[in-house]
Amino acid sequence: MRNTQDNIFSSKTLTYFLQLAETMSYTKAAKILGITQPALTQQIKKLERTVGAPLFYSVGKKLHLSDAGYTMLDATHQINEVLNQAADEIQMSTGYMQGEINIGILSTIEDEVFLDFIIEYYKKNPQITVSIRSLSRTEIWECLEDNTIDFAIMYLPDNSIKNWKPYDTKRIVNDELMLVHQNSKLDGRKHVKLKDSLENSWVTYPREFYINEFLRESFKNEMLNVPRCVAYLATPKQMIKFATKTGVSTVIPATYIAANQLLSECRVAHFEPELKFDLSFVFRRGKNQIPRVSEFMNDLTLYLSDKGYFERLEELKK
Repeated sequence: MRNTQDNIFSSKTLTYFLQLAETMSYTKAAKILGITQPALTQQIKKLERTVGAPLFYSVGKKLHLSDAGYTMLDATHQINEVLNQAADEIQMSTGYMQGEINIGILSTIEDEVFLDFIIEYYKKNPQITVSIRSLSRTEIWECLEDNTIDFAIMYLPDNSIKNWKPYDTKRIVNDELMLVHQNSKLDGRKHVKLKDSLENSWVTYPREFYINEFLRESFKNEMLNVPRCVAYLATPKQMIKFATKTGVSTVIPATYIAANQLLSECRVAHFEPELKFDLSFVFRRGKNQIPRVSEFMNDLTLYLSDKGYFERLEELKK
């Protein structure tokens, strides 16, 4: 019995199974895991022999979880949840204000205000190490699930997550998408209807980025086609330069515009309806009970209540 348990519940085996269940592709899963496809196949077959049932089956070229696979997936998530909860409880009971705080920040977010806060936080709490990682949305959710970050700073709502039960959120500030254009027909308008923004081609974020998905959903809700995009770039700075040199339109978060001086030829307008979303903390339930994590969040909230997020962003221009 002992050998069977070791075979099933080794960390490596569960990691391989979870990655394959997520991608439903041996090729993609092996690439992400950094192993060969035959090695992954061998590990999955070994796991299937151990449990006595196939965990996956194929229909044509598509891979699917079997009933046994769904049972194993649910059990694996429960195991991870128990281990994460145990780690959190240990941290709650030891080292009140010491250790490390691991933060994942969405790579498209203007992060200067957070850096300024962390500098002040370190001066008051030199015994705590703060680690920040700039991550994609997919990487953030993987890190939250794996418990390798204490919390994320990201945009919400996020419709890509179907199960919010393990997570909690706390809003930091409300943000808004702004239209940046050089269309003389729209001169003087403080608000531009979504349909009117379609006159020009666009440069915007890559398709897998949150803001691109948020935009597509916004146009869909207004029963409009998405804009014709001639380029997909990763940062507001890149998009503004491209838009300025080519005459196409783009969309930039209001937080970025508040912190950066745009070129004089750029015209900025709100959308109608306004496209608003929240910049928020996202964390596993109970994480905010760990003293150092709770204190960090509370201190950041106080920091921003003393002087607002947008006010601090405006100061970055000076």
